[in-house]
Amino acid sequence: MGGVNPAGRTSGHQAFRRTVLDALPADDQAQTLLGLAAMMRLAHAQADDTWHDADGQPLDAAAIVEQTRQRVLDHTLIRRIEDPRFNAEGLPANRRASLALEAPMTFRVRRRQLPETLPPTWQVRELDRRTLEVTVPAGEMDVMLPETRPAQVRAAGQLPSGFEPSRLYRSVHHPRGLSMAIFAASDCLGDSGLGWDDLRDRLDPDQVAVYAGNSIGQLDDEGWGGLLKSFVSGKRATSKQMPLGYGQMPADFLNAYVLGSVGGTGAALGACASFLYNLRLGVDDIRAGRRRVVMVGTADAPITPEIVEGFRAMGALADDDSLKALDALELLTDIDYQRACRPFARNCGFTMGESSQFLMLMDDALALEVGAEVLGSVPDVFVNADGWKRSISAPGIGNYITLGKAAALVRDMLGSQALRERTILHAHGTSTPKNRVTESHVFDLVAQAHGIEAWPVVAVKAFVGHSQGSAAGDQLASALGSFAHGLLPGIPTLEAVADDVHAERLRLFRDPQRFQADAAFINAKGFGGNNATGVVLSPAVTERLLVARHGETAVAAWQARREATREAAAGYRRDADSGRFHPRYRFGEGVLEGPELEVSDAAIRIPGYARPVSLVADNPFGRLDDTEDS
Repeated sequence: MGGVNPAGRTSGHQAFRRTVLDALPADDQAQTLLGLAAMMRLAHAQADDTWHDADGQPLDAAAIVEQTRQRVLDHTLIRRIEDPRFNAEGLPANRRASLALEAPMTFRVRRRQLPETLPPTWQVRELDRRTLEVTVPAGEMDVMLPETRPAQVRAAGQLPSGFEPSRLYRSVHHPRGLSMAIFAASDCLGDSGLGWDDLRDRLDPDQVAVYAGNSIGQLDDEGWGGLLKSFVSGKRATSKQMPLGYGQMPADFLNAYVLGSVGGTGAALGACASFLYNLRLGVDDIRAGRRRVVMVGTADAPITPEIVEGFRAMGALADDDSLKALDALELLTDIDYQRACRPFARNCGFTMGESSQFLMLMDDALALEVGAEVLGSVPDVFVNADGWKRSISAPGIGNYITLGKAAALVRDMLGSQALRERTILHAHGTSTPKNRVTESHVFDLVAQAHGIEAWPVVAVKAFVGHSQGSAAGDQLASALGSFAHGLLPGIPTLEAVADDVHAERLRLFRDPQRFQADAAFINAKGFGGNNATGVVLSPAVTERLLVARHGETAVAAWQARREATREAAAGYRRDADSGRFHPRYRFGEGVLEGPELEVSDAAIRIPGYARPVSLVADNPFGRLDDTEDS
């Protein structure tokens, strides 16, 4: 796994550790804070592991932690939006106005700034080659007057302050989400401890796939946001904005610049359930035998004035006025913004977040063969729509089906007792009044059906906000952290469970709790009726399944091979914790256009790939008689 969100880096469970920081041993706390300080460019380590602060002064690691601790805590997770456009001066905007000119108005303008088509009443006189004088007659004139508008939403889950993934590689006008995808996929490869080129050389190139995207495309100025504003802002559209804005572009970037993959590709967009939709594509491919390795992920960077305003206009976001009313406040402080997201408590709307998360999926036989570190396993992902609806954004009935199927699968695989006593719910938990009622009712009915009396509920959006299509990726990464550390993050903003929450069979808690889970349910409820629930099994359970399927001898051999993998992954994490990031970005390398290929009727050989692409057909449809073949 790899990625980045407001809690930090995904590899090595850094982001997870940030969400349970106070429950960790002192050494783990220090390691987490030190790694985040390096990520935020508050400190860095040299190749000889000596530490320096941001001014270049040598300090030992303990002093760095002490010096930077409060800044790390204050500038990770949900907090006041740091984008200067959201500050006190307000968001740049324009207001339509009609001017009543009592007398003719004359002004000077550069020739290239004059509109191509002029109103017929304007009089233009040339002053020199560059400058024109324009006279507008008295009367009405429609104009756009520049203004600033106070930001009505000022809280969001932002990447740790000072961390800019685009600075880590040769990015050229890349939208933020795509830079995050490059970092996240590279983090995943590093965390795996496997050399990608070596792994690829073991396989038919068509046995690899990438399924990655996001929920709304790239809508910042480097993507479709800048393209759509170009006419009204007076700026030119660039050649990059149109192609880089597409929602499947994270997959395209991985294929072209990170993996060099010619295998399966695509993206499934399902609003807030997009990560699970892509995970389902990967799981289905591996179960069907079509692929052996699949990279699955999402990258969402939606903290822009326009996207925030769009969700605010829907009444979906926790804006400043609503937060003030909720707590009877006249002024919001930084602490109030940090408490903006309150799943299953009295709340007023969700808090926007940004995140990119990637997983490497592998079939079990290959995982044993290469000595892969197994963080867990995904037996299935269930997806169902809501059926008839009044409002397209309102929740419906599909989530009852997805969670019901997921619970039935775990019961069938692990038994009723394991389902009742050793599973956790990773709730969608958006912090809207509607979600707290409807999602808790889904949980309650499924719990009642299976005799579950105190189902532990985790809601990571309380820490990182709602990263749209990447939200379930944040949840799944957190679940893997719980497996590794035996800890469940609490809901720190849950001062009291709201009266309308169906909590009789749920365990909702504020502080981290010890819990050793066999399985986690990753739940997503997306706009439009995009419901999904994924099942992820713990490493311990997965290992028991591997023994049952492959035998103890094969598993013991895998464990021996895994030691080298673990050593390589640990080396990557040491570099990352020291602030030494080297994203894998191979622009323009190994480019092929077709004439270089060797094509036969049975295979295609590609220069640079160890094995050919097999063209042997998988034909389940039968065969008609053919005279020549017979």
